[in-house]
Amino acid sequence: MVTTASLNTRTAKDLAEMAKKRGVSGWHSMRKDQLVRALVRLAKSKAKKPTVRAAAKKSRPASSPTRRAAAKSTAKKLPVAQPKMAKRAKSHAGPKPRIAAKAKAKAEAKANPRIQKKIAEIRARLERARDLAAKTIDQHPAAARRDRVVLMVRDAFWLHAHWELTRPTIERARAAMGQDWHVARPVLRVLQVADTGTTNASERVVRDIDIHGGVNNWYIDVQDPPKNFRVEIGYLAGASGRFHSLGRSNLVTTPKASASGAIDQNWADIAANFDKVYAMSGGYAETGDNTELRELFEERLRRPMGSPMVTRFGNGVRALLPSEGHFDFEVDAEMIIFGSTRSDAYVAIKGEPIRLRDDGTFTVRMSMPEAREVIPIVASTSDGVEQRTVVLSIDRNTKIMEPVIRDANT
Repeated sequence: MVTTASLNTRTAKDLAEMAKKRGVSGWHSMRKDQLVRALVRLAKSKAKKPTVRAAAKKSRPASSPTRRAAAKSTAKKLPVAQPKMAKRAKSHAGPKPRIAAKAKAKAEAKANPRIQKKIAEIRARLERARDLAAKTIDQHPAAARRDRVVLMVRDAFWLHAHWELTRPTIERARAAMGQDWHVARPVLRVLQVADTGTTNASERVVRDIDIHGGVNNWYIDVQDPPKNFRVEIGYLAGASGRFHSLGRSNLVTTPKASASGAIDQNWADIAANFDKVYAMSGGYAETGDNTELRELFEERLRRPMGSPMVTRFGNGVRALLPSEGHFDFEVDAEMIIFGSTRSDAYVAIKGEPIRLRDDGTFTVRMSMPEAREVIPIVASTSDGVEQRTVVLSIDRNTKIMEPVIRDANT
């Protein structure tokens, strides 16, 4: 029995432990005498309340031993079962608010017209970027609606690709790629072709260039001229690496880097330099797949493409000339020698000093006689201590062929 006298014989630590077990609130901040009084009050209050078993006996008539045992078992399980049920209910109630919040947000997004409009705009923008047939048949509405890819050479380090793709071709690509279409992106695949041939076995993929719908041409930078190139246009699925080709271009060869010197380094208009662009792109080659290249130039220039003489004047021009007359044709050649050294150096070509630019570079144009010529080029430091010599050997051999007279009626 809990009494004041029995509790006073215990230590404050024991009393605090008893108060903690009996659920005395604020026990951790009480002194010993306070703990004694709290425990005595708690014992008196419990003595006044009837127990569960006594209340059951008082409220119910006497029953059989089996019923009393069942009641006793239920009374023992009740305090344990309630916390388990509460814990189970709490665990099941945890994720439901989050799921409900997500469902609510999704429903609100579907119901919100502004959100739906924004989603539709994003999807439409992605489709436009993927659609290569959106603006490929441009300022020539009378042009034949068919697929073609044309590659042109601008100089030793730049190519110019032009393509025209029809709507059925894009739809066939969509159907052929299946699920890959949703992650596919339009690309220009640059292929380097070996000199031994133009089959797939001799082609090497240099790189893939991402492009987009709404355009029909692209400038491509290349390295290490001279090299042979062609391009393929199509769709590349990033995850699987699958490439669906829509078309292949003609084969072109870039010129040597020195061939595009200072005399012709800033030309940009194809119409003003069509002969050069057409020739560098393989237009005048006797063999090769230059049909689409010729057709593209003929559509843009609105005249036929053939040899330079025919394309500029046509075969019928001879009918306008006098029947007798002279057709003069003379060809000569010059050579350009260029180089670089220290800005304070002394440089002489064939014993004649030349003037250097501020950065030490120099360029000299000289006549090229019809003979073999040896040209020594000497450079020395300003103090004359060190000297370098380079010897160029130039051989010119010009041949004049027999003239060819064509019939104006053929």
